[in-house]
Amino acid sequence: MAMLWELQAFCAVVERKSFVVAARMLGRSPSAVTRAVQSLEQQLGQELLRRSHKEVGVTEAGGTYYAYASEMIALQDEAEEKLAGVAAQPQGWIRFSAPESLALRLMPEMIARFGTAYPDVQIDVRYADGLLDPIKESLDFAIRGAFPQSSELRAFPLWNYRRYLYASPDYVARRGLPQTPEALAGHDFVIHTAPRVLRDWFLRRGGDSYRLNPQPRHRFSSGIAVYQAALHGMGIVRLADWLCRPAEAAGQLVRICPDWHLTSSTGVEPRMHAVYAGERMPRRVRLFLQALREAGEAEARATRASV
Repeated sequence: MAMLWELQAFCAVVERKSFVVAARMLGRSPSAVTRAVQSLEQQLGQELLRRSHKEVGVTEAGGTYYAYASEMIALQDEAEEKLAGVAAQPQGWIRFSAPESLALRLMPEMIARFGTAYPDVQIDVRYADGLLDPIKESLDFAIRGAFPQSSELRAFPLWNYRRYLYASPDYVARRGLPQTPEALAGHDFVIHTAPRVLRDWFLRRGGDSYRLNPQPRHRFSSGIAVYQAALHGMGIVRLADWLCRPAEAAGQLVRICPDWHLTSSTGVEPRMHAVYAGERMPRRVRLFLQALREAGEAEARATRASV
């Protein structure tokens, strides 16, 4: 009888059309995935996959078996969900990475609430603005902002937000308050360089768009450093509305070009999301991400209401 791991390996290869990508998804080595599929084929006495240098295809037998294998995995997941519902409280470590700005907003309060609700769960956070690989770093997931990139990792959407230009009242008093992108010429900009340097910023207002190539006065690899630079009048910054809302409400930051917000080059709005490998995540991890999503969505609603 096929083991659950062999079914998972086979289904992952079918879905991803690659042993290497399937291995990364499952957090195992390509050789382990290959052995699992070969063992399954030997047990069934059927060739399930066609291998070539360019791609992996499914045989007729493999296509038929995949329908049953994926159903068996789904039934196993459902059984575990039912058992988890009557089992004891979740316990164990949750290890993940997150942008540094989340250490200023949302994350501390959310972790405190989660820790009270689930006292047997421990949290281990690596705050970093670079793109950490959850597989290489042995993390349950990695929280990322901006725009999800194509990847063999799975994505768990958290909340949508907007980016605006901000500066301190002191900077505005000295340099003026630009109302349009054209008026930004000659101003000082502070650029966030992690995880990469964006050469162009794309501003939008309704159906209007403007491509800005900011020339930085200062550059920092830390989102917290960029935020602090704005508070201290060092220049105009591009930051998330959920991060800046309290400072803006307190009069510590002023929105520049207030009718304009920033998107991707194609007009896509940014979104916080978590990326992870594997087909399933432990119940404690799923509960944590759901709690974080609720906290982020509540903040997004509060931000929209304050505009």
